[in-house]
Amino acid sequence: MNLSFKKISVFLAFAYLVLGIYLSINTGISHDEFHEQQNWTYNVQAVKDFLSTGQYDNFLSFKDRYHGIGFHYISQPVQFLFSDFVGKTYQLSEYGGLLISKHIAVFLIFFTSGIFLFKIFKIVNDDENFAIISTGIYFLFPYLFGHSLFNPKDIPFLSVWVICTYYIIILIQNFKTNNYISLKLLVILSSLTAFLISIRTLGLLIFLQYLIFLIVFSETYKQDLLPLIKKQRKNLLIFTSSTLFLIYIMNPIFWHNPLEIINSIAWMGKYQQDVCTTTLGKCMKALDLPASYYFIWLFFKLPIIVLFGLALYPFCESKLSKNKFANFIIISLLITLIAVLAIFIIFKVAIYDELRHVMFLISLIFIISLSCIYLYNKKIFLIFGIITSIFFVAENVSINPYQYTWMNSFAKFYNINKNFEVDYWGISNKSLSNQIIKDYKTKEFKKSNCIYGGQYSDVFLQNYGFKCFKSYSELDSAKDRPYYVIKNVRNIKRSNPKDCELVKNETFNYLFDLRSISAGSLWYCN
Repeated sequence: MNLSFKKISVFLAFAYLVLGIYLSINTGISHDEFHEQQNWTYNVQAVKDFLSTGQYDNFLSFKDRYHGIGFHYISQPVQFLFSDFVGKTYQLSEYGGLLISKHIAVFLIFFTSGIFLFKIFKIVNDDENFAIISTGIYFLFPYLFGHSLFNPKDIPFLSVWVICTYYIIILIQNFKTNNYISLKLLVILSSLTAFLISIRTLGLLIFLQYLIFLIVFSETYKQDLLPLIKKQRKNLLIFTSSTLFLIYIMNPIFWHNPLEIINSIAWMGKYQQDVCTTTLGKCMKALDLPASYYFIWLFFKLPIIVLFGLALYPFCESKLSKNKFANFIIISLLITLIAVLAIFIIFKVAIYDELRHVMFLISLIFIISLSCIYLYNKKIFLIFGIITSIFFVAENVSINPYQYTWMNSFAKFYNINKNFEVDYWGISNKSLSNQIIKDYKTKEFKKSNCIYGGQYSDVFLQNYGFKCFKSYSELDSAKDRPYYVIKNVRNIKRSNPKDCELVKNETFNYLFDLRSISAGSLWYCN
């Protein structure tokens, strides 16, 4: 590998890390972050109650008791270190500083996942140039990059899944080479597996991926699976027992009854019954999704280069078969992808907000697809990889801070505002709150008056003296004018408030598309 290219890549990675942290603390706050912090608070209190009395009845009646808190074990120390600095620097409430500082931890774990993805790419094709360019595409992909700036659940889950995937590959590679399983690697994989499940119960599916890897390995290297498992029963026992123990320790809801994990699977599999996601103009309900839902969103969310790579798979299969271990990895990941989607479809698992709950599959798709392009033709990969990276940089600049809404060029043939879910996170609250700070002095607005739809904007406005924040649903009974109205998240699709003046329409434009995408609006009602 050219040394200068490697040095430039390291420098760009460091610059990306610094820029990502900066952007993460300059973005808005999503509604999920309030709930996530609340989950942590309830769990901490539950631990205190359980250790002192052996019970935690209040926790058992908490609606989101089955929401994992694993990522908080990393994010809370980061929040503790940076919350005061972030809060004071950006004039946030104390609670706002706590929430925004968590963005640093989210971006750091995403960046870490990229390092491990680089290692996987390197194992698959043994070419550092390929691994660097592929990781660059992953880092710059606006959809994932946007989520990495704030998403406290899906990005950590995706990131740890990538790391688990790396370690199962290394564990098997080590066994293939030395006919020996490293206890150290086994313990690391066990810890990461338990950590993944503590973030989200869905992490139990990683065991399916492990099983698929074992089956494909046995078929690829002509080793009977049952004798192989029997021979490694001691290591299997160590892995199973340590993983189960760590799952129990990391999830306080299981302390009073380990069988709660069954309730957790049932609860999370049918969570949010009343939510629907606008998909090609239809409001598809979480509990009644057609199988097409997944493929529609994957088609419009995945980069065109990735879709191209998937289409090339039949043509690169012969070249892939020349490298047994690479072939084993790609086939294992492909079967995992198909199996997970099949489980979601067959068991009608409730998902909503486009791909957020299956976002972890995107990293697997990247490995499969980009490897196929490289194997098919290295020059084509190099040309399209560089073009895609440059395009992603420009797109990130164009739509910042709404990269997480990104859709590929095929979506631009449709009316995106009308046909797709655009902004369900409400990140526009920061920009709209800043507009209130600029605007209220020119109007007859007292800081004691209410801001509707601003219950997630109070962290930006409390330090400026604003005191009344109500939900958008309370607007129907609003009587005391004047007041401000913030329309964002799903409220953006509702009718505009009556007899009110539009103060700001928060919009952005995808590259090469003149149509504006609405992320929210601010209204003044006098």
